[in-house]
Amino acid sequence: MNDEPFEIVRGSGNVFADFGHPNAEVEQLKALLAAEIIGVLDDRALTVRKAEEQTGIAAADFSRIRKVKLDRFTIDRLMTILKRLDQDIDVRVTVRPHHASVINPHPI
Repeated sequence: MNDEPFEIVRGSGNVFADFGHPNAEVEQLKALLAAEIIGVLDDRALTVRKAEEQTGIAAADFSRIRKVKLDRFTIDRLMTILKRLDQDIDVRVTVRPHHASVINPHPI
């Protein structure tokens, strides 16, 4: 076992920002929307083919979402998919000043 002390660092709440991704907010929102889509598919026990039949969205798109390969999707496209799955969407935006460091530089 390693006896070296360890440091606890609080994250920002956005893993993409914590790892320095340039479009962290967009990536997080896309991941949250994809998680909602996956949740609906799971709750309804829908295969990608059944989801395609019910929504008209290509099965390949549902496969990409299940694999969290979201680079081909825009936020509005993911929202459209949720609407096609009969989900209501409530969007709230909070604007605040940008901070240079998203991770707390002072460990607990």
